[in-house]
Amino acid sequence: MSLQPMESIFSSTPIFEPAVFRLSPLIRITLLSLYAALTIPLPFLSEVTSAPVPPNVIWAGIVVGAAGLYGVLSERVIVNEEGIQVTYPNWFPRIFRSGWSLPWTEIKALKPRSTGQGGLVYYFLSHSGAGYLLPMRVAGFAKLVGLVEAKTGIDTRDVRPLSQPWMYFILLGCTLLLLLVDAWTIVTAIGLKGNI
Repeated sequence: MSLQPMESIFSSTPIFEPAVFRLSPLIRITLLSLYAALTIPLPFLSEVTSAPVPPNVIWAGIVVGAAGLYGVLSERVIVNEEGIQVTYPNWFPRIFRSGWSLPWTEIKALKPRSTGQGGLVYYFLSHSGAGYLLPMRVAGFAKLVGLVEAKTGIDTRDVRPLSQPWMYFILLGCTLLLLLVDAWTIVTAIGLKGNI
């Protein structure tokens, strides 16, 4: 049995552990709650006001919309030895969001682009010239960009998440207040229906 020299053991390339990054739970809870707060009162108001759209149709639309939103918020970023991949659940139609996959060897640069709100997003630029949006709302974003830097050699020190947690805490607080107003609206609508 031959023994490897000690320096070759320590200089060998470390095994790259695959990692899965999901959208931040704070963001998922906030956006799903906001969707519920904006839509749940509609069927009750439709019934009370005798709107042309029946409440059952509105409920069906709410369920379809909730499934679509949940699918979008179920985005996963998979990083492994070969590359980076963005995927969605198998049940989610690819015509809405298809995801993408990019080998590390194909990544040429990470380019910033300003948004309409004054923030910065980053795109992976491939050797073919195609751009792939870096997911910036995942839990463990710092670890994700660290892995990207380790595999590509691109300096990611200036790459920051698009939204800070405090923004979503404020939005969640406003959403909870809106849900209280929704509860009052629904109780009032049921009361009016009973008096008709």
